[in-house]
Amino acid sequence: MSGAQQRLIQVASHIGPKKGVSAITEKNPDDVVVTCALRSALTKGGKGGFKDTAAADILAGVFKGVIDRSGIDPSLVEDISVGTVLAPGGGATEFRAAALVAGFPETTAVKGLNRQCSSGLQAIVDIANAIKTGMIEVGIGAGVESMTSQYGPGAVTEFSELLENHEEAANCKVPMGVLSEQMAKDRNISRAAQDAFAASSYQKAVKAQKAGLFNEEILPLDVKWTDPKTNEEKTITVKADDGIRDGITAESLGKIRPAFAKDGSIHAGNASQISDGAAAVLLMKRSTAERLGQKIIGKFVCASVVGVKPLLMGIGPWKAIPVALQKAGITKDDVDIFEINEAFASQCVWCINELGLPEEKINPKGGAIAFGHPLGCTGARQISTLLTELKRTDKKVGVTSMCVGTGMGMAAVWVRE
Repeated sequence: MSGAQQRLIQVASHIGPKKGVSAITEKNPDDVVVTCALRSALTKGGKGGFKDTAAADILAGVFKGVIDRSGIDPSLVEDISVGTVLAPGGGATEFRAAALVAGFPETTAVKGLNRQCSSGLQAIVDIANAIKTGMIEVGIGAGVESMTSQYGPGAVTEFSELLENHEEAANCKVPMGVLSEQMAKDRNISRAAQDAFAASSYQKAVKAQKAGLFNEEILPLDVKWTDPKTNEEKTITVKADDGIRDGITAESLGKIRPAFAKDGSIHAGNASQISDGAAAVLLMKRSTAERLGQKIIGKFVCASVVGVKPLLMGIGPWKAIPVALQKAGITKDDVDIFEINEAFASQCVWCINELGLPEEKINPKGGAIAFGHPLGCTGARQISTLLTELKRTDKKVGVTSMCVGTGMGMAAVWVRE
């Protein structure tokens, strides 16, 4: 072999995308980076700190928090995408109004979107992709939900005869608790396993809250609140997740009556809480952040979205996570923390077991069972939780994921700066 041929082989070996952690942690000017990620506290639907606060008002507070904390010039933010599930009209009108109230000028565009429980993540991915393609330079992906005011039977419209007569289409409206109960039976996920997982979520969240590990990611908000006992209206500061309960054990959860079937395994203690809250993430290219003097806290690597059978909605993370990892060129062993939404302990336990993920890497500060799942907010909330924990533990790579109503899953890979 000639020297020229050898040189060609050497050059060829360096052509093509790099893979592994070293590739995704490498810093490039075109990286889509996060310079601010924060959230409100998550509060109990119907009785928590935000029970008397409109979703758009919580969102406006979080928007203002992004401006204040990041120091970004609001006029530089070209687009805001907000995930929500229950807001009438997709929240388009009130979210635009919330942005204006928070201090963004009329030049900042706003949209609402709904991909069920992954809406917050989808909103952020949409902004990241808009930045990647050069459509915008700076944007915000966010999520919000007031389950107090908008959760209930009216959230799903009646199906037409056309949809009702198609088996898989009709399955799209089966209540999630019912289908999760059936999945738990079909996949042999015991109540004991579910209750143990749920108790662990509470215990981790209690420990994290007492240690102040949520303080950095939570933006305190002053809101009006009516005392249900005295009917007195007062101003309170909402600064902590109020669904977290101390003293929860697998044994105490074992005494709760099943919610969806007499002999069932799913109940209020091992499923996500109905909650209110908002979260937002500020994104731009690395070169833009450096030019603006923005502090980079993380990097968006890639995302995946997949479909599964509607009745198997809960397996979404099991299918979505490997796709995201493959796109990133890494393996599950390269990931330091997995934030997997705890819609139901049943589906979370099954996904974790099937993926072969170590327990210590899953939701180290607890999850939606312990502090709530405001539907459109969760995908954005997970990022603030993930990046602050990666920073605290001096780890690098994280994955956020969730199952999605009607039979989907979504996942994204993130790197702490």
